[in-house]
Amino acid sequence: MLEQSQSDRDQRGNRLIAFFRGFLRSPDQVGSVVPSSRFLERRLVRLAEVSDAHCVVELGPGVGGTTRALLEAMPADSRLLTIELDPKFAEMLEEIGDPRLVSHAGSAADLGEILAAHGLPAPDAVVSGIPFSTMPRAIGDAVLEAVRDQLRPGGVFVAYQFRGHVGRMGREVLGPPQVEFEPLNVPPMRFFRWVRP
Repeated sequence: MLEQSQSDRDQRGNRLIAFFRGFLRSPDQVGSVVPSSRFLERRLVRLAEVSDAHCVVELGPGVGGTTRALLEAMPADSRLLTIELDPKFAEMLEEIGDPRLVSHAGSAADLGEILAAHGLPAPDAVVSGIPFSTMPRAIGDAVLEAVRDQLRPGGVFVAYQFRGHVGRMGREVLGPPQVEFEPLNVPPMRFFRWVRP
C-alpha cells in the first residue's frame, strides 16, 4: 500500500511538472499554471451529470486530472473522448490505461469529424477547460458551434474558466448559461453550463 501511495505521488509530481512545462511552451493554450483541484473536479462531474452518461467529450484535458475524475464517475459501459491540442499532453493521457478512454490530439473545432473517426455517438456531455479568453474569436466560435451541433438533445455543455469570455461568446451560440463559482480552486473558477434543447 505504501509503495502504491509513493507511486501515486510520483505520478502526480510528474503530471505537475508536465503541466507547468506545457504552460511555458504554450501559455495561450493552457488556462492556468497549476492543474485543477479536487473541488473543481467534483463540481465538474456534478454539473456535467456524467454518472448517467454513455458518451462524454472532454476538450483541453491537459495532463488528465479532470479526465481521471470523469472516468471515476462514469458508468462502466461509457466512453470518454478527450481532445487535446498539445500532442505531448494527449500522449500522457493514453497512459491512464482505461479502456473507456479515447485520447485524440487535435482541435476541438473538429469535434464532429473526430467523433465520426472514432465511431462515437452524439455526446451526452461535453466539458471544456480550454481557455476561450486567449484564443482567436473565430476559433472560439467554431468550437462552440461544433459543441452545439454535436451534443445530443438534452445534452450538457460545461466550460470552466478563470475569465468570463466563454459566457459571453456562448450566449450568442447556445443562449444564456447557468453560472456557478468554485472559490476553493486556485485560481477560483467559474462554471458555465448549457443544456441543448
